[in-house]
Amino acid sequence: MNHSSRLPRWGALALTLLLALATACSRHEETAPDHRISPKARTYLTAALDLVQKRALKRGEVDWPEMRRTAFAQAAGARKPSDTYPAIEGVLRALGDGHSRFITPAAAEQALGTSLERIPGLVAKRLRDGPGYVALPGVQGSTHTYDTYVRQGRGAVAAADRKGACGWVVDLRGNRGGSVYPMFAVTAAILGDGKVGAFVGANGKRTVWTVKDGTLEVGANSSPWAAARPLSRTHPAVAVLTDSGTASAGEAVTVAFRGRPATRSFGMKTAGVPTGNTPHRLSDGAELLLTEVKEADRTGRTYDGPIPPDEEFLVEPKDIGTSRDRALDAAVHWLGKPPGCP
Repeated sequence: MNHSSRLPRWGALALTLLLALATACSRHEETAPDHRISPKARTYLTAALDLVQKRALKRGEVDWPEMRRTAFAQAAGARKPSDTYPAIEGVLRALGDGHSRFITPAAAEQALGTSLERIPGLVAKRLRDGPGYVALPGVQGSTHTYDTYVRQGRGAVAAADRKGACGWVVDLRGNRGGSVYPMFAVTAAILGDGKVGAFVGANGKRTVWTVKDGTLEVGANSSPWAAARPLSRTHPAVAVLTDSGTASAGEAVTVAFRGRPATRSFGMKTAGVPTGNTPHRLSDGAELLLTEVKEADRTGRTYDGPIPPDEEFLVEPKDIGTSRDRALDAAVHWLGKPPGCP
């Protein structure tokens, strides 16, 4: 027996207690008494960190003990929840998904309280050469605003269809995102029935987007809006326009058209955040918009960066819709061939 490895019984016990104490202090550093941060601020920051660690898409790529230590160090001296906002924003930046963000109580209340009677930029019409054209802006606001978006968009699409639209241009340029569901409600009839995409979680679980009878179903959840009026021409050819201003929910609609038969995209690559955010309300009314899923098209391909078009055309924002809009011209020209508007 190696005597050098033996300790008196009391010494071994003391060493064991010291090691246990050191481990406990390391694991629970954020919950240990600390007069530099108030209990209320500590509880608030801990709740936010717990939420991010549990739900974030990139949670598996983070050194969480180090992330938490950094966050609490940044929040040193915090007396109230709002004093921890910079620390929370720092955590979201460190995730590296480029999409998660923190919204203050005032900004959250303003965004969700917005009620519009008309949506600027949401138009649909029949172009002179035959195809229909629908421009989809981003949208964020109240339920009333979403209802307005769907009613206005569907009405304009139906009017263009009645005038004989023989194919469709779906213009997503400048669509910075918001809620994807009103956008899907407007485009469902153009997309056509069937599986059009999916949300994909960090664990690989897929929540499928399905259009059925002109309404969108996401997993087991049905659209709150009634079925859209079917188009006169089923399975039309579709040209999708994108640019660097197409982001978030705008990219989700882009993804839904990827892999669709008789569909081609024109313009510029998208912003590069084809991911889904879930809002989480914190105790003081602030919101964590947390990126929790990637998006996949109907073929199963997932996206995690800018989505390039099939045909690239550089168009300045000021030239969109003018005679210098080369992307729109190319889209209309393509739709002029079978199976578009020959």
